[in-house]
Amino acid sequence: MILKTFWNYLVAKQNILYKSILILSSSLLILYLFPIGGQFKYEFQKGRAWQYPSYYAPFDFSILKSEQEVKADQEAALSSLKPYLRSDIKIKELVFTRYQDEFSRFFSSINNPMVFDSVYKFGESILKKIYENGVLPPNYIHQGNEEILLIQDNVEIPLNVKELFKSDSLFESLSKWFEESNYDAYFESFNDFFFELITLNVALDLVFYQNTVDQTLQNISLSRGVVASGELIIAEGEMVDESHFETLSSLRKEFSMLENDDQSSIWVLIGYSILIFLTFSLLLLFLYKYRFSIYENNRKLTFIFFNIVFVVFVTTVLIGYNTALIFATPLCILPLIIKAFFDARLGLFAHVLTVLLIGFIVPNSFEFVFLQIVAGIVTIQSIDQLYRRANLFISVGQIVLVYLIAYIAFTIIQEGTFLKIDVLTIGLFLLNGLLMLFVQPLIYIYEKLFGLVSDVSLLELSDTNSKLLKELSDQAPGTFHHSLQVANLAEAAANEIGANTLLVRVGALYHDIGKLKQPKYFSENQIAPDSPHDSLTPKQSAKIIIDHVLDGILIAQKNKLPDRVIDFIRTHHGTSSVYYFYKKQLEFDPEGTNIEDFQYPGPRPFSKETAILMMADAVEAASKSLKAPDIGQLDLFIEKIISGKMEEGQFNASNITLAEIETVKKVLLRKLINVYQLRIEYPE
Repeated sequence: MILKTFWNYLVAKQNILYKSILILSSSLLILYLFPIGGQFKYEFQKGRAWQYPSYYAPFDFSILKSEQEVKADQEAALSSLKPYLRSDIKIKELVFTRYQDEFSRFFSSINNPMVFDSVYKFGESILKKIYENGVLPPNYIHQGNEEILLIQDNVEIPLNVKELFKSDSLFESLSKWFEESNYDAYFESFNDFFFELITLNVALDLVFYQNTVDQTLQNISLSRGVVASGELIIAEGEMVDESHFETLSSLRKEFSMLENDDQSSIWVLIGYSILIFLTFSLLLLFLYKYRFSIYENNRKLTFIFFNIVFVVFVTTVLIGYNTALIFATPLCILPLIIKAFFDARLGLFAHVLTVLLIGFIVPNSFEFVFLQIVAGIVTIQSIDQLYRRANLFISVGQIVLVYLIAYIAFTIIQEGTFLKIDVLTIGLFLLNGLLMLFVQPLIYIYEKLFGLVSDVSLLELSDTNSKLLKELSDQAPGTFHHSLQVANLAEAAANEIGANTLLVRVGALYHDIGKLKQPKYFSENQIAPDSPHDSLTPKQSAKIIIDHVLDGILIAQKNKLPDRVIDFIRTHHGTSSVYYFYKKQLEFDPEGTNIEDFQYPGPRPFSKETAILMMADAVEAASKSLKAPDIGQLDLFIEKIISGKMEEGQFNASNITLAEIETVKKVLLRKLINVYQLRIEYPE
């Protein structure tokens, strides 16, 4: 019994339980990604005054060289390295063996043994000269000074590169040697013989050289001084110059590498946990107060939390690899994605919270937070109608431009000149912009994974040549024409009050697809003078009319229309009644007639967009009954219909204001004036 009661309690509180698990799991994931090392608690910038009390070194630490200094030291060390060449003794021995074996083949014309022996020894002496140190390949190009290190039998021999014989100078060297000897007559024979005989036995030892390079680079000191514990680093109010900046930067890096003891680590974890939990709680509070429909939808809530955690994950990975890559991280993709599926306000709020979380782990957190928040604001304000590719390119260009301007401004403040702007950083910002262009395929992936709908999908659905709308046009042409008219009215009204125009248009195009089941029972599709309702009771007729809402939902679900579009089908009549058939039923059975039997099931509209559609649908459908109306009649007509909806409380659940309703009335009047081609009546 206790277990059953507990289970029922969990079922009743499942939404709260899910949100608790979501916050807890997201917080733990981000906590796992955060470095649990020491944190330098002071912010500083070059060229700014030290705003804290005089600061003394808490422990001994080294002053790290700048990247430029380390690079210069590396280049200097590498320039002094001598190339390593390795001599193969076995090749040399093989050459002399071949000389001995093949000499007689080239010099068979010598019959005198003494001359033969003399020529043999002369050639052998030349061969010894050639292989004294070794033979280089003909394409060998020596760089740097002429000194090398020759490895023979694992012994390093310092040599001048000129002491090595190059195979491409064979002819020239032989000519010189033979001119100085008494063996000129045998020059051509030796030239042919040595051309076949000489084999390369010296080559660059790249492995050995690379090991030497690695060892040399490892031996380069990354520091250029030591600060003793208790030594004054900077006094209160003192300007942070180049020297102070490098010392403080070195200390901050030293702090990040410190490993806390077990007790300190626990307290660091507790501190991070509180801040992360507070951040996610603020997000939930915002959703509860301003976006309750999203707060209630666990799937949408999971989507938002997933994206925040994913962005933090990518950022921490890149920072761990190279802190400079923070400038290439496309953080502004987050507000773009949130805006594509929800709205701009939520996108900016989620972006700000994410940037604050990442600010805990990046260097120069103030600069980072300022830069990213400004970029996020520009992103939200600049990108409209994401489904238009040109808009995306223009907006990304604007975002990159803002990044560059802000970066240049910070550089001028810190360095006192714009000449120290890092070209690599500018390149990273450009890469950031290129990566943001991948937002569209990412939106498509999210649509499939989370079952959400973006403006890109809505644009596809608005195509009147789509399968479902084509079917509506063929089987219920009157309804199709009505839907087009309603779409135009609703779109114009939505544009006037700042609602989602594309969503309204798509919702209007599909709101009456339920009439596909029995199109002839709806007046706009009737051609014959006799109505099929004449053979039915008012109650039966009302049921057919009311059922088009449920039929529309089933057809939409079968055709996999998104829930945001199906909401328009559900709510476009709200809980209003089929008044015509209700009045007819009253004539037959005044006492046994209930208004509930003639009411739509609802729900009522719960957004500006669905409220606009209800007004546009009701006005457009009823306007067909008007014959030759004037402007005054149209105005009273619209006022009567919309006021009736308001009295029924149809708009109570939507967040549309009275001022916005008045604006919608004016737009509907203006559009209907154009439809009926009315002109203002001039006084006589």
